[in-house]
Amino acid sequence: MERKDIELLSPAGTWEALEAAVFAGADAVYLGGSHFGARAYAENFGPEEMTRAIRFAHLHRVKIYVTVNTLVDDGEMPDLGEYLCFLSNIGVDGIIVQDLGVIRVARQVAPELPLHASTQMTVTNSAGALFTYHNGMEQAVMARETSLKDLKTICNITPGKIEGFMHGALCVCYSGQCLMSSMIGGRSGNRGRCAQPCRLPYTLVNKDGKDLLAKVDAGHYLLSPKDLNTLDVLPQLIETGIHSFKIEGRMKRPEYVAVVTDIYRRAIDSYLAGHYEVPQEDRDNIEQIFNRDFTTAYMVNRPGRTMMSDRRPNNRGVLLGRVQSLAKDHTAGTLKLDRDLHLGDGLEFWVSVGGRVGTSVEHMTVNGKEVPVARAGSSVTIPVPRGIRLNDRVFRTYDNELMQYAAQYFGEDHKKRIPLYAEVTARLGQPMEVKVTDEEGNTGSAKTGFIVEKARKHALDEAAVKKQLDRLGTTEFSLGELVCRLDEGVMVPMSEINEARRAAVEELTQKRLDAFLPPRKKAVWHREVLRQRENHGTRKHSQLSVQVDTLEKAKVALEAGADVLLVGGDSYTLPLLTLEDYSTISGWTRARGKQWMAATSRIVSEGQLKYFRNALAQWAALQPDGFLIANNGLVEMARELVDMGWYLSFNGAATFKNARKAPEVIRAVPMERLMIETDAPYLTPVPYRGRRNDSTYVHLVAEKIAQLRDMTPAAAEQATWENGKRFFGI
Repeated sequence: MERKDIELLSPAGTWEALEAAVFAGADAVYLGGSHFGARAYAENFGPEEMTRAIRFAHLHRVKIYVTVNTLVDDGEMPDLGEYLCFLSNIGVDGIIVQDLGVIRVARQVAPELPLHASTQMTVTNSAGALFTYHNGMEQAVMARETSLKDLKTICNITPGKIEGFMHGALCVCYSGQCLMSSMIGGRSGNRGRCAQPCRLPYTLVNKDGKDLLAKVDAGHYLLSPKDLNTLDVLPQLIETGIHSFKIEGRMKRPEYVAVVTDIYRRAIDSYLAGHYEVPQEDRDNIEQIFNRDFTTAYMVNRPGRTMMSDRRPNNRGVLLGRVQSLAKDHTAGTLKLDRDLHLGDGLEFWVSVGGRVGTSVEHMTVNGKEVPVARAGSSVTIPVPRGIRLNDRVFRTYDNELMQYAAQYFGEDHKKRIPLYAEVTARLGQPMEVKVTDEEGNTGSAKTGFIVEKARKHALDEAAVKKQLDRLGTTEFSLGELVCRLDEGVMVPMSEINEARRAAVEELTQKRLDAFLPPRKKAVWHREVLRQRENHGTRKHSQLSVQVDTLEKAKVALEAGADVLLVGGDSYTLPLLTLEDYSTISGWTRARGKQWMAATSRIVSEGQLKYFRNALAQWAALQPDGFLIANNGLVEMARELVDMGWYLSFNGAATFKNARKAPEVIRAVPMERLMIETDAPYLTPVPYRGRRNDSTYVHLVAEKIAQLRDMTPAAAEQATWENGKRFFGI
């Protein structure tokens, strides 16, 4: 595996965070514009800054993905279309989308703009990944609930690229599909305005209002998950075949982006070098920069309560030590340190009474001497706030030294420039030529309008040329090696040298940009995209649709006047409907002249695909009026069944005494959808079970079908024979 096979994807909510991501080693950065992004409260990037960001990142060989991952209203569609054209035209490397309507518009107005399926599309299985790929999406972000085992299966099956989260905040709701924010806070997370209700305190009560956790060792933040950290399982995560490894955090400060990107960059590179290693210092720093405590979420197992940060919904910092003693007036305290402490660090005391108290270390003493650093294992005395008690825990929430380290990755003073090799030729009687070349071999050249002439006072020398060529402060470049070929005693005005340098660098810049992302055909917005076909249907009244998950509910719904029954769907407590139940409901609706549709669960894991493949086939054989598909991965599966007009074929296993499912299906499925298999060599019917099968035994399966459907064996044989001829076109 090579570095190009793995993409380290970092977040950016500000220009400084973008610089931090690029200079700390990200291969790609995702950010949001001023509209249609799921982080409306981030600073985000306006049009001019977005254009500048693309140019900056591409010059440094980093891709930019833009979030267009909210649900979009009809009234917003014209603005969306113009925005998508803008993103394509400035060279965005991909957009992250949730709304199928956005996908449709993007494919029509900006066909060269790559699409990535957002995690909010709830892609939970290989069928879902294939669905996104077949609908034009180059990359799919898997739900954060997907296990390592399932990720490997998904990566092996789909030809598209798979992206997965590897660090950062987790949502309590499945794959970020949260309705709590709308219900509790009046702000929709799917519209980019999450109120973070999962980070609020709650009390768990019974129907009588009694606090069920009153005497239990538990905090009040019952819905607040810990942060994802995959450093312990990163090799296994890489080996699943994931292409893009995503860090969450568009709302985080640039120091966070710098530290986390830097640590994962070196961790990934160590794996690629064949000796995976994460130094303890890196583990300490990634914990220090921000954590709600850490978890690997669902990658290895189902952690349950241990995945929740129920005592603190925000940064907890790292445990520094405990209060060892206090001055008589309680204005100073001595701490026994488990880690180094630096001047400028921010501390938080978890006091036994009154919650938490913060302070900043302005000065400290060890053995009575002022020190800038107090080492782990020592006792240090610092001023402390009121309310501190003996043995209170002390957490460091701000590490001054770490923040200084992070600052090297952003800001004008820390720009990592691209070195240029320069050649300057000045021959008497000819224009001066300036040629610049980058490390990839891209070149730019320009000649002065001035003809080189004899110097009257000061002749041109290499030092003077270098001074002018090194004036690259407003660009992403720096002057590396310089070769000068100057005739003796000649001169060229400095302004002419500057202009030639500018023109040469600009030509190289464009070539470098075009090499990274070849120019696209200009995308143009046209409102015709939004014109919908008129509905010429004959329906003159609304239909009442009712979703039911028991026979009793179906009966009541029909009696109450339901026109359509949506049968099945999500069920968390009730037993699943049997095929006989579906058949019964089908009969009820047909008798009343009504309709029914088979509904699927919204969340379907990789291990459940086999069940749904069989279930959809069985439902299809009952000839419902339609399917209500709640999981993207099942769309194509159901479409295949409908298009093919499925039949169900049975072998000798239907006669086995322990056969349970087959008799149920045979009773429920319409007779015109049943066939008998004759070539199952080791599924010989009773009483010949255990012998090699033979086509002369097929009548025994027909007799079983006849018994279950209360018909004669001859009728069963004739019906299945006719079904077979129809299926094979005989």
